[in-house]
Amino acid sequence: MNDVPHDTRLERRRRHWKRAAVWRRSLLSLLVLSQTLAGVYVMISVLPYHASNYLEQSIVVLFAVLFAWISVGFWTAMLGFVVRRFGGDRFSLVRRHDAARLRATPLARTAIVMPIYNEPVSRTLAGLRATIESLRATGELDYFDFYVLSDSRDADVWLAERGGWQRLCDDLGVQGRLFYRHRPVNLNFKSGNVADFLRRWGRDYRYMVVLDADSLMGGDTLVRLVRHMELEPGVGILQTNPTLVNARSAFARFQQFANQIYGPLFSTGLAAIQLGEAAYWGHNAIIRCDAFMAHCGLRRLPGLGLFRGSIMSHDFVEAAYMGRAGYEVWMEPELGESYEESPPTLVDELTRDRRWAKGNLQHLWLFLVGHKLRFAHRMAFLNGILSYLASPIWLVFLILTSIEATRLTLWPINYFPDRQSSMFPVWPEWHPHWAVGLILSTVFLLFFPKLLAIVDVLLTGRRRQFGGFPHLLVSVLGELLVSTLLAPIRMLAHSRYVLEALANMSLHWGGQNRDEETGWRQALLSQAPGTVLALGWAAFAWWLDRMFFFWSLPVALPLIFAAPTSVLLSRVAIGDWLRRRRLLITPEEQQRSVLVSAIAEPVQLEDVVLNGFEAAVIDPSLNRLHRHHARRRRVLDQDELAHCRERCRDLGPAALNRRQLNLLAHDADSLAILHEHAWQASARGFWGGRLAIWMAHQSERRSHDTARGLE
Repeated sequence: MNDVPHDTRLERRRRHWKRAAVWRRSLLSLLVLSQTLAGVYVMISVLPYHASNYLEQSIVVLFAVLFAWISVGFWTAMLGFVVRRFGGDRFSLVRRHDAARLRATPLARTAIVMPIYNEPVSRTLAGLRATIESLRATGELDYFDFYVLSDSRDADVWLAERGGWQRLCDDLGVQGRLFYRHRPVNLNFKSGNVADFLRRWGRDYRYMVVLDADSLMGGDTLVRLVRHMELEPGVGILQTNPTLVNARSAFARFQQFANQIYGPLFSTGLAAIQLGEAAYWGHNAIIRCDAFMAHCGLRRLPGLGLFRGSIMSHDFVEAAYMGRAGYEVWMEPELGESYEESPPTLVDELTRDRRWAKGNLQHLWLFLVGHKLRFAHRMAFLNGILSYLASPIWLVFLILTSIEATRLTLWPINYFPDRQSSMFPVWPEWHPHWAVGLILSTVFLLFFPKLLAIVDVLLTGRRRQFGGFPHLLVSVLGELLVSTLLAPIRMLAHSRYVLEALANMSLHWGGQNRDEETGWRQALLSQAPGTVLALGWAAFAWWLDRMFFFWSLPVALPLIFAAPTSVLLSRVAIGDWLRRRRLLITPEEQQRSVLVSAIAEPVQLEDVVLNGFEAAVIDPSLNRLHRHHARRRRVLDQDELAHCRERCRDLGPAALNRRQLNLLAHDADSLAILHEHAWQASARGFWGGRLAIWMAHQSERRSHDTARGLE
């Protein structure tokens, strides 16, 4: 084997996994198609007129799409279960090389980049600190550099980011290895931020690892990623499968538990289907820089409305472009120590989904007219589109079935539904036992994979990692209840987001909430439309037909109680209560690693008594730092700058808006003038008072440090 040229071996491997991919995808398609046709046949038999009119035909078409969508998930989980039972996928990229071969492979220069936008400074830098320290423990830190790429627009935030970065450099001794850049022009969001990095420094590195603000990766995993890329020059992107950690609220704990229990089956099955034509998720992945720069530039969409302008969800597109250039893209669930966090509340998850829905629907343009894209990546686009489009399809399906029930109850029976093609009457037929069978089969497709996930946990001896079998069973039942309650709420929200996206409504791009709970007022306002709609639908169903009313309850009740559900699930106290009773327990909580513990209680890197702007003005070291990085060029309106400086000096930063504060924070002379004034200000004024608070805090810190030194 060693005598075979390297390029020949690579081509042989590629042919092997492509042949396997064709067989697996063909089998999946056959199973889904057969199952969907069987479901459609039963559905047609259940309908009174057997789809002989436009209303019932529409119901059948929508049912077919939804049933096929559920079937794909079912068979993906089944494949994942089978692969895990056989010890893993023999075509997997990470199984090509043994541990000895990996250890003998030299590393290459790699940049770890973290694009951020108005994120909690301490939590963000705590994750980066843990990643750096984990890499240092491997002895391979010298091959890695780190970049914090800020798009934050609030001066308080980005000034605190820069101060935290400087302190992190001092604490870890990584000056010249850890860099911070605040991008002055926020162009094309995260993808533009990464592109800006590549234009400036991309040629200095062979690889880059992209992390989100809530990402966390272990040093061994990072080293392993680089070595796999070195051994596989045909791979452009290698994606890990991040695990959710650090959940505190009840909502986040349910999401974290579901991710860790069900995730291995679905991710293994998905990886087995995609193989070397996987998707890129935008973070916790390693990328070949030269290939990415040469082939993954994002042009603006040339269409109309939604399909015109910047691409919002860039990651799937970049994977498709990498594949089009001839490079492989792999997702490997077996790579461990890759983590991220869940949104803490339902409101935050839906806020994120609103942006994702618009970005995914943009992919419809590339799915239809993308040039020379691989079929697998077009299917990834379709999968992302349907992940949001399925909600309005479900909603329309419910509306049409309600119309059908109303028509059969209130209107006289039409024995000639199609007068032009038939001279004979058609008698409506009802088959309630078939309807029950169809409902049960749908429930089976939805919930049997979750049962298989429990079996997988038991067979792999992991039940103690989830609190033991009794706690595991109660946790799964609780997760099933919560997911059932959340499904209609998500359906209605996603339906609205799809309509907004199709109307090309503009979106505000903001930083993600990491720890705030949902208030009753916020929940009532956000869930009021769905609650009113559900109450009206349930009342109409009760008036129309008692059986139809009971049929509507699984959808209506969660919407009616959406506000209390949203509030209660956001509570950290409930999450703590569940953890104390060993419910929704995950392996990382059972055996807390140093890596994960670092983000549970992050070290405070920014000033805790002053906001970012106040600290930049008062603290001498921070003031020098920010002046050094500030711009020293003439602004267009010196009079406005002087006016802002005077108002800030006399009244404090609260007297200025965000644009004015940013103007001062970017000007070195203004920072120097304000610093001198603050240290000479009267104690009765704003700056004198803030200086007294800062000095008292510094004195307390010195006393604390002295006491720790004596210990």
